[in-house]
Amino acid sequence: MADQNNLIVYCEFEDGKVADVSLELLTKGRQLANQLGCKLEALVIGDNLKDIEKQLAPYGVDLVYKVEDKRLYPYTSNPHAAILINLFKEIKPQVCLMGATCIGRDLGPRVSSALHSGLTADCTSLEIGDHKDPKTGKEYENLLMQIRPAFGGNIVATIVNPECRPQMATVREGVMKKEIFDENHKAEVIDLDPKKYVADTDFVVEIIDRAIEKSKVNIKNAPIIVAGGYGVGSKENFDLLYKLADTLGAEVGASRAAVDAGFAEHERQIGQTGVTVRPKLYIACGISGQIQHIAGMQESSIIISVNNDPEAPINTIADYVITGDIEEVLPKLIKYYKKNSK
Repeated sequence: MADQNNLIVYCEFEDGKVADVSLELLTKGRQLANQLGCKLEALVIGDNLKDIEKQLAPYGVDLVYKVEDKRLYPYTSNPHAAILINLFKEIKPQVCLMGATCIGRDLGPRVSSALHSGLTADCTSLEIGDHKDPKTGKEYENLLMQIRPAFGGNIVATIVNPECRPQMATVREGVMKKEIFDENHKAEVIDLDPKKYVADTDFVVEIIDRAIEKSKVNIKNAPIIVAGGYGVGSKENFDLLYKLADTLGAEVGASRAAVDAGFAEHERQIGQTGVTVRPKLYIACGISGQIQHIAGMQESSIIISVNNDPEAPINTIADYVITGDIEEVLPKLIKYYKKNSK
């Protein structure tokens, strides 16, 4: 594989906008491309893609591939997969990143399977590094280190793909930070002819109607989050979290264990299998702090842990620890906040 092969991000496109997760991956992609000394490329497939590069260029994209056809929007599996497979055979990217969304989870495995490239899902971190094969002693430089919790979160695994290309990874929304690289960055645009990459037979599925329900819970952008774990004990005790959240103007979140126990709805789940959040204040109530949960909230500016176990793992990353039962601690927090905010 030649070193100049570039890093490409598959950009999801809905209602005239590129998805946040794709912009987050472009931010990360720019950083990785700088380390690799290659270009950052973006691929957008859909309809009405006029000026879409203006949304992408500020994130440091050097080249935008556009594939436009009214049959390519909304997303369907076969046509989008065919475009990636055929384009990648042609341009041979060294790395391909995509969101771990419904689309990315459908598309990623199809492409990696067809290209025999391997794929790491739900990465929490991506780095460039060197690797020595312990069996053969062969050394590899500048590989994509695909990092994610494994074996139920008991370890953090670093996965590498030494030989096959592209090195593919999916990342959940919110895991990477979205940042403008340069408002005035210019991107070259290449319009690809859909006929060259997709056969008419790939359009066997036609979408007649779509109903998308927007989530009512906006936990991702909340500046303050009161989150509860299995240690909260019951759905009734979760009401205390809602009361504290009301008092502080916060959103309520939950760990996977709390959601599995039926204490809170799934859209409130924070962590590796839920949402990743970066609030100014995160109050963790009865959360032990499994690695998957920590992955979803460790970048909070201030973390307060309320737990009756002084040895809870979350306490090691908390800025403040309150040891006690939430039934006693939370009413006091509410009382003193009201008293002091008058």
